[in-house]
Amino acid sequence: MLPKDILRKVKRIQLKVSRLSNDVISGHYVSAFKGMGIEFDEVRQYFPGDDIRSIDWNVTARTGSPYVKRFVEERELTVILMVDLSASQRFGSVNVLKSDLAAEISALLAFLAIKNNDKVGLLIFSDTCERYLPPQKGRYHVLRVVREILGYKPAGIKTNIPEAVNFINKVIKHRSIVFFISDFLAEGSEKPLKSLTRHHDLIAVNINDPREYELPAIGLMELLDAETNTRVVVDTSSPMVREKFQTMARERLAATATMFKRNKVDFVEISTDKPYLEPLQKLFLKRQKRIH
Repeated sequence: MLPKDILRKVKRIQLKVSRLSNDVISGHYVSAFKGMGIEFDEVRQYFPGDDIRSIDWNVTARTGSPYVKRFVEERELTVILMVDLSASQRFGSVNVLKSDLAAEISALLAFLAIKNNDKVGLLIFSDTCERYLPPQKGRYHVLRVVREILGYKPAGIKTNIPEAVNFINKVIKHRSIVFFISDFLAEGSEKPLKSLTRHHDLIAVNINDPREYELPAIGLMELLDAETNTRVVVDTSSPMVREKFQTMARERLAATATMFKRNKVDFVEISTDKPYLEPLQKLFLKRQKRIH
């Protein structure tokens, strides 16, 4: 039985994403994520201009007239949500935790998927693979995905991206759409992400918080690394300290973006203090233009 506050969050998210998953963004989703293969549709008579490689010789021999096999795009997709719920995700300085924002974005993507008859699967991970829901269809399954993300209490606090990637590569054999939702603060993520792109169509959703890139001028402040429990006291009244903190954070974000581009990974940056619908729409449109 989920706590009442979690149930309220689930209901709020359900109502919000139901409004957001309108025909506009749904159309962008369909165009951005075309079928991953083709499937047989019918046999029909040959017409001049048809590819002779598609001739069905058995039917042709039986009827005495040339016939070709017709194939159509396989529309049904499998969407995998890989959600990082390590300790760094349980942070938010505005009005939402990064983990709650991850749940909301996951819900929107999942509702878009089932609206288009696609399957949705979920992997929650920290320093281990903690919870896995195999891909399924249906509204009930999507609500279960959202409840799992919002109500799950991870056993681990660190981030193990290689283990999460190895798990998905082992259990998901069919090429799928993988939304990797994380803050990507862990070291050594490039090699496993590159491995994931060889098996699946990977989209990175990089969630961050403004306080991770800019310190307020409030004097002495104790900073805590939630994944290592390392504490450090800094003097935020010093412009030099604030500037150095901001520069290091911006360089880290830029390095992550460069890593995605280098490995041809589509990615979107989302912050807890800004609406996320527009960045997602831009991502879908970018993919749509590339495909067409």
